[in-house]
Amino acid sequence: MAFTVPPPRSSPDAGPGRAGPGPVAPDPAALARWYERELGWATEGGAPVRLLTGIGFDVLELPAEAGHALLRRPVRTGPVLLSGGRVGLLIAAGGADELPALLDWLEWGPIALDLTAVGAGGRIVAPSPRGGAGSSGAAVWLRPPEPRRTPGAALPIFTGFGSSGEDAPDLVRLVDAAAAECHRVRLSRAGAGLRNSSPADQPLAFS
Repeated sequence: MAFTVPPPRSSPDAGPGRAGPGPVAPDPAALARWYERELGWATEGGAPVRLLTGIGFDVLELPAEAGHALLRRPVRTGPVLLSGGRVGLLIAAGGADELPALLDWLEWGPIALDLTAVGAGGRIVAPSPRGGAGSSGAAVWLRPPEPRRTPGAALPIFTGFGSSGEDAPDLVRLVDAAAAECHRVRLSRAGAGLRNSSPADQPLAFS
């Protein structure tokens, strides 16, 4: 099924499928209705519309550079969005609580990674299905979700300790890959900072 949202109404008589005068983004109310009816996701009204986390899903967040690199890896994900220079990976609800323990178990715990999670009580900006490439800073889908009545990939879940993951993507593998890309970006930025610093900024070495 095509991922579409009814365009904004140009007048009170306009139907949900009739376009207004050249709109770029859907009306907030129409966008909220789409998420609620097609995906069953809870929303918070206003502009911008926000999706409530911790109910149907949580979100892993990492820098855009690391997120784009992750998507080039052969790692299964759920829906993926881009918002404000951060990539968000949708995972099963409760996954945000597992992140600290998973990072420790995968031996990433002692490293300062720019990898965070949004869980119960959180909110993310709802991407517009009619958005562009995200150059304006608006949230957009990189890997859009499918309507709930259409079979699609399940959200990544934690499949350890006897839980049944069935055909869902594995949260452990996803977190490990995300941490690796965050670390790579961290090292790359640190190296660039050293190359760009002047000799006066370098610490003196004494023999």
